[in-house]
Amino acid sequence: MAVAAAILPQRAWGKGRLVAKPLDGRTRLAEFYQEGCAKIRLPDTFDRTMEAVLINSSGGLTGGDHMEWSFSAGERTHLTLTTQACEKIYKASAGTAAVSARISVEKDATVHWLPQETILFDRASLSRRLDVDIAEGGEFLAVEAVLLGRKAMGEVMRTGLFRDCWRIRKDGILLHAENLGFSDDIAGLTRRASVVGGQVAFATLFYTGKDCEQQLAALRSLTEDHLAGVSHYHVGGQDKLVARLVAPDGFALRKILLPVISHLRKGASVPKVWNL
Repeated sequence: MAVAAAILPQRAWGKGRLVAKPLDGRTRLAEFYQEGCAKIRLPDTFDRTMEAVLINSSGGLTGGDHMEWSFSAGERTHLTLTTQACEKIYKASAGTAAVSARISVEKDATVHWLPQETILFDRASLSRRLDVDIAEGGEFLAVEAVLLGRKAMGEVMRTGLFRDCWRIRKDGILLHAENLGFSDDIAGLTRRASVVGGQVAFATLFYTGKDCEQQLAALRSLTEDHLAGVSHYHVGGQDKLVARLVAPDGFALRKILLPVISHLRKGASVPKVWNL
């Protein structure tokens, strides 16, 4: 008697790409592609910038799901990238969810990578990667925030896997590289003072631009009453600011992040979807 073939569970898969170009002093669409559960929407901005809202129409990710994003900001364009909502990473029965984003910032262009928080539920498994190439005169701001469960709902991430890899290059020089990894007893690991000291919300902020060093004092002033640290580095002739922030919950983390992001955006607020 023949043995029936195993039926593989359905997995979410999505791929999105956007290329921006300059036209008459404004940022306009040059290429647009979306496939699977990856969707991109472009709300009106009424100025020279472009804002793209990324959507995972599957409603969340679990083991074996895969999302792939690619963005390019042409010379002298200004592109803000955000997400419609927090990305939820659910318990994985098998496999690891994979999310990758590749961003190109051309000469004198600006890209702000501002996704809303990633929520990791108990036994979630996620591997994430961010690759960025920045040309001469380019400005790049990135914020990635993570919540280990939703405190208000009584959720705790006890075990699971979370890997986050960043590689950011400017003028061909590796400006920033980091690998973050949590696995197995995550609740025990994150209680350590050298990790996040028992806090369940944390974020990394990265900024590079022509005024990089001048922003250091202001950012330290904005974060001095919180669990945060801001550092300035000079690498291979290029400058960067890196901030690490931790908080007891997502609301407290946003209270720290919003004024910092607005300051680095020259007074512009966070994308409107953050407030919905």
